[in-house]
Amino acid sequence: MEYRQLGHTGLQLSVLGYGSWITFKGQVDDKAAGDMMQIAYDNGVNFFDNAEVYARGESERIMGRVLRLKGWERSSYVLTSKAYFGWHHPNLPTQHGLARKHLREACDEALERLQTSYLDIFYCHRPDPTVPVEEIVWTMHQLFLAGKILYWGTSEWTASGIQAAITAAERYHLLRPVVEQPEYNLFRRFKVEEDYALLYDTYGLGLTTWSPLHSGMLTGKYNDGIPKGSRLDLPEFKGMMGMAYSEEKVGKARAFKAIADQAGYSMTDLALAWVIHNPHVTCAILGASKPEQLEQNLRALTIDLSPDLVEQIEKATRISDDK
Repeated sequence: MEYRQLGHTGLQLSVLGYGSWITFKGQVDDKAAGDMMQIAYDNGVNFFDNAEVYARGESERIMGRVLRLKGWERSSYVLTSKAYFGWHHPNLPTQHGLARKHLREACDEALERLQTSYLDIFYCHRPDPTVPVEEIVWTMHQLFLAGKILYWGTSEWTASGIQAAITAAERYHLLRPVVEQPEYNLFRRFKVEEDYALLYDTYGLGLTTWSPLHSGMLTGKYNDGIPKGSRLDLPEFKGMMGMAYSEEKVGKARAFKAIADQAGYSMTDLALAWVIHNPHVTCAILGASKPEQLEQNLRALTIDLSPDLVEQIEKATRISDDK
């Protein structure tokens, strides 16, 4: 396993992490979750990602039970959660968003569900234009002072939004965001490669990216339709179907398969290797639902991409709607 420093912090993350979105409860139970977390941990993965909204809190409960059962030293892994969407049904006005009340309560609830005394990283899962950025920054700083979080970050924020949070933190001498969690893959490149460019050198922004396989589109499994039981077939994924699947992407995936075949790799191996080839990516989060998928994903660590192969891949997979 390769480890990378998270921006300008002292935290070292495995370049491949493991996340629970969609899979925990939706596709796997406690035993399967434990089996895959064990495979990840045994292979050097030290980053485990979660959020309040995943399975309405059940994902965190499953991960918490697994971690208690495994008994791994808390110092040996990085545990995260995210707040914004809430988990109640229905969500009342004070049960979602980034207001101080919800951030504090969401953090406490995550700690309880994950059965831990602190989060290594706590993310603002989406921007919230209804809350002053100063309130968000102050709240995160207070959670840090209370020993409940070590670092905080954002997910799917714009560069200007992150900059505003950093500016507010510096103005009041508070803990600033150090990491962003965007989608990054061959079909989603704009934010990581263009929008955030100035933040890397200026502030040392770290990245823990999600959906490296674009919900399976880059594995080839959807090249001939949507298989029953696959992620895109799940009821809970229907709302995101339009963002993940298109005929243009199917065509690009087929072109990508031809390149992978010629290079002697699987599409999955090559797509993951391409993501972690970017030095700005601290950790790419895997979302495998089966042990054999996870074991295959980990093989990407052995692939060394040549400049010519990278150029071929990027030309073949560039899509028209990348923002």
